[in-house]
Amino acid sequence: MNDTIKLENEKHFPVLLEKLISIISPLYGGTFVDCTFGQGGYSKKILSNKNNKVVALDRDPETLIEAKKLIKNFKGRFRFENEKFSNINELKISNQNLRAIIFDLGYSIHQINDSRKGLSFYSKGKLNMRLGKNFFSADDVINKMSYENLNKVFKFFGDEQKSKIIAKNIIKQRSKKKILSEDLVNIIERAKKKHSKINKSTKVFQSLRILVNNEISQLIFGLINSFKLLPVGGILAVVTFHSLEDKIVKFFFKNYSEKKKTSRYLPELKDNKKIFKLINKKPITPSSKEIILNPPSRSAKLRCAQKIENCNNFDEFVKKFEYLIKIEELAD
Repeated sequence: MNDTIKLENEKHFPVLLEKLISIISPLYGGTFVDCTFGQGGYSKKILSNKNNKVVALDRDPETLIEAKKLIKNFKGRFRFENEKFSNINELKISNQNLRAIIFDLGYSIHQINDSRKGLSFYSKGKLNMRLGKNFFSADDVINKMSYENLNKVFKFFGDEQKSKIIAKNIIKQRSKKKILSEDLVNIIERAKKKHSKINKSTKVFQSLRILVNNEISQLIFGLINSFKLLPVGGILAVVTFHSLEDKIVKFFFKNYSEKKKTSRYLPELKDNKKIFKLINKKPITPSSKEIILNPPSRSAKLRCAQKIENCNNFDEFVKKFEYLIKIEELAD
């Protein structure tokens, strides 16, 4: 999530819930895929209509606690898979009467405040940030990755202007002792002396979370495989929380919702067809009332599109963000 804050109230609020529900129209019945189950806010709302079924995914094994309640309460209408959403194509989900696939790319307050996960810069001790099905942690990145690669991660995944000095000071300090979460916060604060509207550690912690959980490649291939699963007429809805993931979603929807202009003297481009109809040309954002009730929602953006034609070639989309995928691979 773009802004991590301490909340006294541990209650989780699903972001843009009513606006999302009005778009995917669950009142008419059907099957819906919730790719980021979390605390089950979207799934519960959809299942409140007895004609609906939900298939939910989440890579975090601890979300199974909440999922078991829904399995019990909505027998035969709710299925849960502890899996990354990029692997949605491997789960044998039928697209018969499949109405919509939903992504909420933020994190629940329970995940943020879980000190074992270490997503928050208020966490103490060993760095982690693993959400499940990971190959390495933030501890591995900070205490082992080279200066050059740390700089790239902070710069491209966090848009951190002080990436070089922060990376340099990490290398310097870890030569003396292993860097813990609170040490990293201190390094960042010493490098960023000017006042900031957001916590000074936000961008570095965001970049580490993206890297550790392969969020770029997960999103890119999650969108592609979800599109392939959707039947024509189905809706793809995505809630983003920071500019990088929104940039990816915006390109995916916009690029495939309009034909590319070519010269009349050149042959028509292969696969030059519209496969999406944009439901909202501009992103839907929370109301001032929702932001007051749920401050972390202030950076949320909802983009939705309806599938109007099949397509199997997404090379242009992957190539557009290939440089980000390669940065993720630096940690392998």
